[in-house]
Amino acid sequence: MRPRQTLVLGLILLVPVLAFLFLKSFGTNRYALPTYLPDHVDSTQVEGTWQRDTVFHQIGDFRLPAQSGREVSQAELADKGLYVASFFETSSADYQRLNTQLMRVQEKFRREPRVRMASFSINPTQDSVAALSRYAEQYGAIAGKWFFLTGDKTSLNKLATQEFRLTPAADASSQLPHSQRVFLVDKDYRVRGIYDGTSEKEINRLMTEIEVLLYTYDHE
Repeated sequence: MRPRQTLVLGLILLVPVLAFLFLKSFGTNRYALPTYLPDHVDSTQVEGTWQRDTVFHQIGDFRLPAQSGREVSQAELADKGLYVASFFETSSADYQRLNTQLMRVQEKFRREPRVRMASFSINPTQDSVAALSRYAEQYGAIAGKWFFLTGDKTSLNKLATQEFRLTPAADASSQLPHSQRVFLVDKDYRVRGIYDGTSEKEINRLMTEIEVLLYTYDHE
């Protein structure tokens, strides 16, 4: 056999081997979700070398009344895996677009008990339990899956600005902060994703990253 033919034959035989090694290497990679809201940086000494580690914020616990009339805590929301959080204001132009997009999330994970949703109303003076119930009915919220929550002004303001770090309203004395942002919170109460809740593309990314987070839970 001529040297050239030998070289060609060798390359032909080598291609499947290289393809297999590539696919095997690709298949072992994992897409890791980032963590948001850093608190501070700790320095620790390991074998004589100082290492810096970022410590990320954990959402503080809360307990607020939901559309059913009973109080719901963060521990319940994240108990099985994760929850999706948002803050809405009914007079905002983005209110309907936000909750319409969240309906897609609920439908996608309708049969996944590890995924729950929490929508916080920032109108505590007008959004009674009856009003929350109407919102839940309007958007087809499944009982035990999607919670519409409210509370007193002080608690909601602390939750929005100190825990989820939304920008305080210009006139904090009369208005609570609201945003079109949607947050993905893991079982350790850390924010693993922040999205534009009015964008179909962003909500698609949210749903993909929920699946990624659930996958990491299954393969810990």
